[in-house]
Amino acid sequence: MAGAPDPLDGLDPDQLAAVTAPRGPVCVLAGAGTGKTRTIVSRIAHLIHAGHVSAGQVLAVTFTARAAGEMRTRLRALDIHAAQARTFHAAALRQLRYFWPRVVGGEQWELIDGKLRLVSQVANKLGLGTERETLRDLASEIEWAKASLIAPADYPAAVARFHRETPAPAEKVAEVYTGYEALKNRANQLDFDDLLLHTAAALEEHSAVAEEFRDRYRCFVVDEYQDVTPLQQRVLDAWLGRRDDLTVVGDANQTIYSFAGASARPLLDFTRRFPEATVVRLERDYRSTPEVVSLANRVISAARDRPAGSRLRLIGQRKPGPDPVFVEYDDEPAEATAVAGRIKDLIEQGVALSEIAVLFRINAQSEVYEQALTELGIPYLVRGGERFFNRQEIRQATAALRTAAVQSPTGELPKLVRGLLEPLGLTADPPAGGAARERWESLLALVELAEELAATVADADLARYVHELELRAQAQHPPTVEGVTLASLHSAKGLEWDAVFLVGLVDGTLPIQHADGNEAQIEEERRLLYVGVTRAREHLSLTWALARAEGGKRYRRRSRFLYGLIPENHPTARVAASATRRRDRGMPMIRHCRVCGDELAGTMAFKLGRCETCPVDLDHGLLDRLKQWRLERSKALRVPVYVIFTDATLLAIAEQCPADRAALVSISGVGAVKLDKFGQEVLSVVANATRSSGM
Repeated sequence: MAGAPDPLDGLDPDQLAAVTAPRGPVCVLAGAGTGKTRTIVSRIAHLIHAGHVSAGQVLAVTFTARAAGEMRTRLRALDIHAAQARTFHAAALRQLRYFWPRVVGGEQWELIDGKLRLVSQVANKLGLGTERETLRDLASEIEWAKASLIAPADYPAAVARFHRETPAPAEKVAEVYTGYEALKNRANQLDFDDLLLHTAAALEEHSAVAEEFRDRYRCFVVDEYQDVTPLQQRVLDAWLGRRDDLTVVGDANQTIYSFAGASARPLLDFTRRFPEATVVRLERDYRSTPEVVSLANRVISAARDRPAGSRLRLIGQRKPGPDPVFVEYDDEPAEATAVAGRIKDLIEQGVALSEIAVLFRINAQSEVYEQALTELGIPYLVRGGERFFNRQEIRQATAALRTAAVQSPTGELPKLVRGLLEPLGLTADPPAGGAARERWESLLALVELAEELAATVADADLARYVHELELRAQAQHPPTVEGVTLASLHSAKGLEWDAVFLVGLVDGTLPIQHADGNEAQIEEERRLLYVGVTRAREHLSLTWALARAEGGKRYRRRSRFLYGLIPENHPTARVAASATRRRDRGMPMIRHCRVCGDELAGTMAFKLGRCETCPVDLDHGLLDRLKQWRLERSKALRVPVYVIFTDATLLAIAEQCPADRAALVSISGVGAVKLDKFGQEVLSVVANATRSSGM
């Protein structure tokens, strides 16, 4: 490996300790922006260079094709080519295909690319809704159950144990799960979850298969270990056998996928399983300015009952930058217009379009920002849309480039690529907008990738460029397209931008309404905000609107997570300043029990407006009527009951018996949208119950 870069160059002391730790169990607790990918890749390279393991004996796994592609790219830069870096599912698919003749025999089963078709057949037979949203929810429940190693017969008990909201009665979901598995197996088909289940079973039940696999792979590295599911942990255990040559890297503060079965518990319990493990903490943040880092630390330090393994405190390493901005708006259109205007200012100051992101809690929030950016002529990309390499123009461009590469043309690579793409729509000047502009931006991204390759690889020619395109297409690792990114907080995980706008930060959205009353879910919502904050390198804006529609009534409350974060001299900090004096700074506005007057503590207490132990006159008949009304509305709208109102909100309504809209909206969990949609119906239920009881 003469001439290969030294993997130890430029590492800080903690990164160096992680990279050079002896073979065996190693746990790297890596905070956001602390260089974990570089640390992982450098450790793999160091182990190989030091002769501890050969490159072909290394298997590194992560959770997204993009992350795996990034890892492979960095390994190639260190002249490491034989080490495997894949997602869990990609690694399992490769192994299952290889071992299938011995484990199962016969023709390999077909891998389906989604569950909806089969789920639809079963749901239809059971008389359940077959709308796409319902089918997606049912499929998600099956995925959660399989990821959690829960069989169909055990599903109802499991959802009760986890207090999990379901898209239909748990028994019905279990029937869908059972029917889905039966249909799939009869057709000799596998889904992506089966790849992991069958791979684990092959290694657990066939000693010869396990022996061959373990002879091939000796060293394992797991990235984003806080996101591992019980099923993925089972596969990892099967890979390891009795060995312990394992390096895991993760951050419990970024655990945001528990709804899909992920758990930070294996990361937090790593030293219990491996008492001799080397543990290294990475806390130097090279991504964000000290101002952003300080805010991130304050967001996560307010979390309750943080386990020891999650108490990372980031230390900013960059030069100081601007303070995070907090802004309150009257309504969402005003918020979106102002954000778009601020984005335009940043662009005029020289910030690249691709270095700006607008992040929100739910995808439905994107529309108003798409409109505001369009009105200012600012290109944008909605992350989570059609994959870059699946777009028609990119498939056409790749085919044209591949054909041209056979002829071995000479000249500067970027000019060659631009010339070949001009007939496909890459004009000298960009189109005004719409689909033509999106096509132009995609083609321009291919030229910029050629410029990047020419700058980093000596004598890079068109054939090498096409090969790079093919590698990226396989990994779904697209080049950067020039446009402002619109993305949900979940899809932003693992990414970063110079400027980040966190928008729509109101209670009921962040934290999401159905998390209320569940402390674990509330804390996951807090971690989601932490992930959003740590995406920003320099510019960070946090905004919220008090009304949804333009000129609407201002019933919303800023997110409870913002209390204690807003500077006391800020115009919107009047409530925040007093909130910091409470024992529990992360809770909503109500501070005192309406029964005894004591200070409130706990999510349910704030929801009810009273201490949970205080006696209260509850109209049980009204509560039953409210639940019956909610059930009927949920069936009519074909949504889970919690989407209408949570149990805690109905209990508060039954206790307080609101007589008008003002009294109803003062109850936690009743925002402007729900007031407009359900307010009159709820008030009618309350009034009818009051009259019938003679109150």
